[in-house]
Formats: sequence, structure tokens, C-alpha cells
Amino acid sequence: MIVPLDHSVADGPVTPDDSLDELVGELAGARVDAVVLHKGTVRHIDPKRFVTTSLIVHLSASTSHAPDPDAKYLVTSVEAALRLGADAVSVHVNMGSRQEAAQIADLARTAEETDRWGVPLLAMMYVRGPRISDSTDPELVTHSATLAADLGADIVKVSYPGSANAMAEVVRACPIPVVVAGGPPVADKKVLLNRVASAVRAGAAGVAMGRNIFQHPKPGRLAREVGDVVHGRMALAA
Repeated sequence: MIVPLDHSVADGPVTPDDSLDELVGELAGARVDAVVLHKGTVRHIDPKRFVTTSLIVHLSASTSHAPDPDAKYLVTSVEAALRLGADAVSVHVNMGSRQEAAQIADLARTAEETDRWGVPLLAMMYVRGPRISDSTDPELVTHSATLAADLGADIVKVSYPGSANAMAEVVRACPIPVVVAGGPPVADKKVLLNRVASAVRAGAAGVAMGRNIFQHPKPGRLAREVGDVVHGRMALAA
């Protein structure tokens, strides 16, 4: 159960006020396994938050205002993340984007660096670009997952490919653990939890859910329930 909180670089503040530290504390109290943060933000979070919750430092960035928002680029290094106490790092790749070549090269170089330091690498793989008509196409999602594995990632995050059967195919094709992106906001909590349960039953190792958590009125409570589904502490009907 990962909660990405790296959206601030792309879209602006995650919280409407200076309360991100409180949010991370609430998520840690809800027993989430990890949060994803940018390097500067980590400096403003109480280190005690990461006693039981892991810190993943995100190495990639771009803003929604850029000429090509899909063009992600590295803004820090594995070594810098380790100085901040990171347990893992993450890199974002948009397969199919105009700048795909640079992003794939960044992922490959980062994988070599994490291997040298012995740090897990989470590859956030999305299918986005001018020639992409369906970003959840199972064949493309599978390709993005195996691309991450081929280049040395330890865990891969992908979009939900539309069905449990398609999710199972992605997992079967990929030799590293697959976590599912939280996707667009879902108003009905039951629908959201059932989608998580469906993905886990299909073989996904878990979820990386950002907006559905931090935009919820009670993020800690929802995070705990999602985590309970991921870890089998809450059973939902198939």
C-alpha cells in the first residue's frame, strides 16, 4: 500500500495549507507501507513519520504547464535520496511520449545506480503520447511493465488494464512485483475497494494510490481500509 504524494511538482500543493507533515503522520498511523515524496518536501516532514512507513523519494519531475507535460526528467540522484533517508526511489516513464527515449535512458541509468547502492527502484510506467488512443490497453500496459523489468526496476507501477483477467495477464508476463495506480477519483468507496480487491486477486502486489487518498475528507481512514484489502485483513466478495 503506497501513497504517492509527489503530485505537488506537477499540479501544485497536495494539501491546501502547510499540513503535509500532518497528512504523512496520519498515513503512517494508518499503517501504509510507503509514501512517495520529492526531495525538498522530505526536509519538512518529521523523520519519526518513517519509523514504520517507508520513504520513497521520487527522482522525476515535470509540471502540467510545460509545453510537453509528458516529458519527465530527473531532478535528483539516488545518492541524494539516500542522504535524506530514503528506503527506495522512483522514476516516472511515459511510454509513447515524444520524449520517451530520454525517459527510458534515465530509467536505465537509475537502475544501474540503484543496483550499485543496493536501493529498490520503483518504476512508474504510464502509456501516454500522441499515438496512444487507450492508455489502459492491456497489451500496452503489459509492454510498459515488462519494459521496466527489462531495464532493471525492482517494482513497477502500472495503470489498471480494465479487468481482472487483463491484470492477471500483466502479472504473468512481468517477473517483478506489479502495483496498480490508483487512477482517477472514485466517489463510491465500495467501488474503489472492490477494484483494489480485484487487482490483488489477479496477482497484483498492491496499489499506489494518491489522489483517491489525499483528496478524501478522511485520508487516514480510507488508506487504512485500502491497506486492509491489500494485505488481506479485509475480505470483500469476489
